[in-house]
Amino acid sequence: MNELHDWLSQQHHGLRTFRNFQEKLETLSRRDPAQRALYALLGHLVGGYVEAFDEEPLPVAVADRAYGCLLELVASLDLGAGADRRLTDINRVAACSLLH
Repeated sequence: MNELHDWLSQQHHGLRTFRNFQEKLETLSRRDPAQRALYALLGHLVGGYVEAFDEEPLPVAVADRAYGCLLELVASLDLGAGADRRLTDINRVAACSLLH
């Protein structure tokens, strides 16, 4: 997850970053099938955000907040943790929204 966080932390806050993030998640899902559920939930989270603003004006404040939220969320995930922590992470991602 560090690699994904490092990449994300160097990106712009626009929709293209979120689309590229989805592509990276698909690649990671193929490379690391043990984390496929987590990657799918992250992809769903980002996908909803992208769909909401696709071809619509994206206010800077909304983009900044969503980007910060995603960056913080990715930084908090621990792929090497035990089953209880991983389940907690998965539930936290499932409950997250980038839209508010």
